[in-house]
Amino acid sequence: MMIWVLVMLLLLGALYGPGLWVQRVMRRYAEPADRYAVSGGRLARELLDGCGLSRVRVERTQQGDHYDPAAAAVRLSPEHYDRRSLAALTVAAHEVGHALQHASGYAPFVWRQRLVRATGRAQQLGAILLLAAPVVAGVLRVPGVALLFAVGGLLSLGSGVVVHLVTLPTEVDASFRRALPLLHRSGYLYPDVDPPHARRILSAAALTYVAQSLASLLNFWTWLRVLRPGP
Repeated sequence: MMIWVLVMLLLLGALYGPGLWVQRVMRRYAEPADRYAVSGGRLARELLDGCGLSRVRVERTQQGDHYDPAAAAVRLSPEHYDRRSLAALTVAAHEVGHALQHASGYAPFVWRQRLVRATGRAQQLGAILLLAAPVVAGVLRVPGVALLFAVGGLLSLGSGVVVHLVTLPTEVDASFRRALPLLHRSGYLYPDVDPPHARRILSAAALTYVAQSLASLLNFWTWLRVLRPGP
């Protein structure tokens, strides 16, 4: 019994620990809010223009920080668009990193976008198939049909795991291969103080995708357990 409790605690820590740490790190580096001469939004604009990406827009959003490749837009939350904190500048540089990946045709970024488009509807269909499987088995009394639904559903849900696994190297590249050099060249960071803290922010952001990958794997494993035939 104690072993199962420890396993559950470790699992919960792996799933929710990274997210809690990210929140803590972001709160820590959100102050002071006027540490630098430019805001996150302004830095994003300067970095994009300096990389020859003037066509990419920089926008304020309530939907969380992200780069939208379809609209060619770097979108930042108000606290990162308007503020002049280390968190704001680092997050802005990270999203610009995604714009650079898009412009250069960085393979994992391209694969991720294709997978997202291909699996979005597949995941919804997979959930429907999984829910329909026991109904089909009970009403039609054809176990083979129910198995077909279950396999199709599991494959669809499994595609979500693949998307998260492909996302992780994309995020790491945007953070450490692109955002950090951009921040160094911008001239706004205090070189003797800020780089290790900026790296910590970027590491924390990457951990969120590790947690999402683990959650997807757990979800996939749970459905396998539910649908596994009894002895």
